[in-house]
Amino acid sequence: MSEERGKGATILATLRSRISGGDYRPGYNLPPQRALAEEFEVSRDTIQRVLEELKTEGWIESRRGSGSKVRATLPIHVTTQPKVPAGRIALGPFVARVFAQPVVELDVFTFTSESLDTQVRVQADAIRNGQIAAPERIELRMLLPSESIELPYPRARGAKGAADDDVKELDRILQARTRELIRRHTSSLRDALRNLKTDKLVPDVDVTVREVPLVPTHKLYLRRGVEALIGPYKIVERRILMDDDTAIDAWDVLGLGSTLIRHVKDDGDPSATGSVFMQSWQDWFDSCWHRYEPS
Repeated sequence: MSEERGKGATILATLRSRISGGDYRPGYNLPPQRALAEEFEVSRDTIQRVLEELKTEGWIESRRGSGSKVRATLPIHVTTQPKVPAGRIALGPFVARVFAQPVVELDVFTFTSESLDTQVRVQADAIRNGQIAAPERIELRMLLPSESIELPYPRARGAKGAADDDVKELDRILQARTRELIRRHTSSLRDALRNLKTDKLVPDVDVTVREVPLVPTHKLYLRRGVEALIGPYKIVERRILMDDDTAIDAWDVLGLGSTLIRHVKDDGDPSATGSVFMQSWQDWFDSCWHRYEPS
């Protein structure tokens, strides 16, 4: 029994991390209890206790017969430690630290901005609900792949014997869908932040997006001059469900909820590995930002 309790604490921490990191998105259902019990090799009773704790903490809501769903407004847990260990970390805690500052300065190079959209809306809701203090200023600079270039993914996995024209048409459909995802999530996070200024919750909000003729192989998040998060997109084989409920087998990249590597500035030693990596990525971002500034 004590072993199950110990596993329960680990499962609770894992599920919290998955929700805050975007693996389980607001409004979406968690996996069924049976699936969680099998994954973590524990009893259904243990999973039920964990879910009840998540419900009490405000992470999920449950209805009989409907399973457990991630709440649209999540609780905010901001670390108060003066230093957060470098290494592997999820996006949620990073964005929470960014928004805990009086002046929010965030630079991002990403593919669709889906993960960032999720976390920004969590923080915007927290400001509205008084869960965290409203910053004096929010400045977000974001680089996205230009619409003038062809995206290398997703790509259709043509069935054996399929005509080239058929595969090209599927690729065209997938490209159009991806472009729409980029526009949707960019618009969503932009509106979430700008509305804070419109509603007089944050005095100054500046969200600027620039297109670059580059496609990221890694997602990059920079808390300007302080820390950097970088992580590769995973190339996966998956079935993509379209809006008309048809499905396309494709090679795609996934970044939502992925674990990132964190590099931190060391004020005491600018030659330290973390400082060098952080500054190198900041310099790279700044050079791209100015290189592709609209004329």
